[in-house]
Amino acid sequence: MSHRIVTEADFQLGPDLSGKRIVVAMSGGVDSSVVAALAARTGAETIGITLQLYDHGEAIGRAGSCCAGRDIRDARAVCDRLGIAHYVHDHESAFRETVIDQFADEYVAGRTPIPCVRCNMGPKFTDLFKLARALGADCLATGHYVRRVEGAQGAELHRAADPARDQSYFLFATTQEQLDYLRFPLGGLPKSRVRELAAELGLGVAAKPDSQDICFVPDGDYASLVRKLRPEAEAGGDIVDLAGRKLGEHRGLIHFTVGQRRGLEIGGSPKPLYVVRLDPAQRRVIVGPRQALAVSSAQLSDINRLGPTDGALTAKVRSLAKPVPARLTDDCIVFGDPEYGVSPGQAAVLYAGDRVLGGGWIEQTHAAKGTLAA
Repeated sequence: MSHRIVTEADFQLGPDLSGKRIVVAMSGGVDSSVVAALAARTGAETIGITLQLYDHGEAIGRAGSCCAGRDIRDARAVCDRLGIAHYVHDHESAFRETVIDQFADEYVAGRTPIPCVRCNMGPKFTDLFKLARALGADCLATGHYVRRVEGAQGAELHRAADPARDQSYFLFATTQEQLDYLRFPLGGLPKSRVRELAAELGLGVAAKPDSQDICFVPDGDYASLVRKLRPEAEAGGDIVDLAGRKLGEHRGLIHFTVGQRRGLEIGGSPKPLYVVRLDPAQRRVIVGPRQALAVSSAQLSDINRLGPTDGALTAKVRSLAKPVPARLTDDCIVFGDPEYGVSPGQAAVLYAGDRVLGGGWIEQTHAAKGTLAA
């Protein structure tokens, strides 16, 4: 059985891993635990590192709860079972500054943030990268569902073999230097097989459920967190139509995102109304019919390139959206057909087939011609 398990994961460090050192980013979940077990089975020296990123007890409102709750204990238990070293590093203050505070600020600014990308750009990859290098590791392995492919020009980032688990959208900001050093051994496996491996390896987290919410908002109540950090975000305002006519009132922009239909609590319209854009300066929610959401292009910032972006490509503007034909001109993504639900604060991630070419942050959208919002 051990031979079959070993051959299911490739750490891309050559045929003989004896004498190699692998650092594994361990969250306490089943995916990173399986990566640690697979790494240990290769014969390489394996070290698990868990970043303590937030106060779990405070996040769930339970006094006296362990700082990162069950996850750190689970990661440590897996490492104990595997007989490998496990270190916990306190990055709570840096995580608050680079992820949580920015998350709140984005909502106050009327944008829709993606904290998981910010975390990957900061604490997860940047900080873990430094720690792994300091430990003399040959690579840093994670449990992300993406594939690292050795191409003619170096390492490439590709979508996972299991489309239902693909996490490439959240890793678009990975730099080439990071990609050269990172390894994603689960990218070619379906999640069902990973759970089977966890059971075969006797890991106590084999049946642990996947987290469904942002880690520092375990109850899913984003508005409550933002309100706590930025009380001004609770200021109400008007809901208006595209012509500026008042249709109702709202209790804070933090409760709305572009494309949202539910929760507007206004009636009298013959057609369903959607949030078309948010106006933080005047604290207004602008609504309109679905066709008003049509976007022809979007301005991007902080574009990261992992491959040539001057040809035909596809783009995803939300994590669950399907890639659509597009082209990148300077810092502007132009869609082949009008795209809907494009929200500032989200990312436009670029692909050529399964390969991730990079992406950027959506700063501003341009309404498609002929729409009421144009």
